Amino acid sequence: MRLLLIGLSAAALLTACATPAPPPAPTPPAESQLIADLRILSADDMEGRDTGAPGGERARAYIIQRLEAIGVAAPPVGRLQPFTADGRTREGPRTFNGQNILGVIPGTRAGHRWIVVTAHYDHVGVNDGQIFNGADDNASGVATALALAERLKAEAPEHGVIFAFLDGEERGLLGARHFVDFPPVPLESIALNVNYDMTARADDGKLWVTGTYQHPTLRPILEPVAAIGNVSLSFGKDTPQDTGADNWVEASDHAAFHRAGLPFLYFGVDYHPDYHRPSDDFARVTPQTFTNATELSINAFRALDRALGR
Repeated sequence: MRLLLIGLSAAALLTACATPAPPPAPTPPAESQLIADLRILSADDMEGRDTGAPGGERARAYIIQRLEAIGVAAPPVGRLQPFTADGRTREGPRTFNGQNILGVIPGTRAGHRWIVVTAHYDHVGVNDGQIFNGADDNASGVATALALAERLKAEAPEHGVIFAFLDGEERGLLGARHFVDFPPVPLESIALNVNYDMTARADDGKLWVTGTYQHPTLRPILEPVAAIGNVSLSFGKDTPQDTGADNWVEASDHAAFHRAGLPFLYFGVDYHPDYHRPSDDFARVTPQTFTNATELSINAFRALDRALGR
């Protein structure tokens, strides 16, 4: 009996040795810089990035750090454009001290003409003890603009490009209004404002372009821009038939440029249930959809840069 048990044990051991080990768990894909920028800017420690608040200061420091790492120079007027303005709150008007962040990339063909790329980095802060992280609104637009800056440093644009990461949008377009009132270059040298505000949640497959009704010569430039993955350009939200919340001509920082008589295009996704709610979190963003929308935004910018002024 003992010999039989020994034999059985040996057989079991041989069988165990012959069984292949389970395959290792797949390594998750490395987080892209685009997704990292979105995650960091919409984290709880940014405290909703309110204008003049510590969270807004942390966001500003991060964006400056990224611009320096990319190699985007400050314009002659400096990296920061401070302002003081009265803005809106839930409790009524209040004076805000904000700061726009500026960067410049020279152009190769029309360097004396400028495309101003805007994206507001502020959000609404902390309300009733809840942090409004503003992942889509507008950590996403900032991340898209930073991704564009990286591409333009790798392959220079034809126009000069000013990057303006604006403060105080949520308080009444404060930073955009200040930029237009005190521009770092003459207003007449600005060929176009491209504004990114809410570029992440194109879950319906649409990245909207607003402003081609006002500037119809721009639409034929963008119509050939092909979809990226599940995201394509859609045109509208800018006609007299678009009323109320469906008209976006005055919906974001581009409105300040429009009021000054400057051409503009606004790139953004439609409203979703998390808009201006504490639930507008990083976890609600599908990374591939956001990546596709950003790649589409970059391709659209390239098309505009090549075509303008020809």
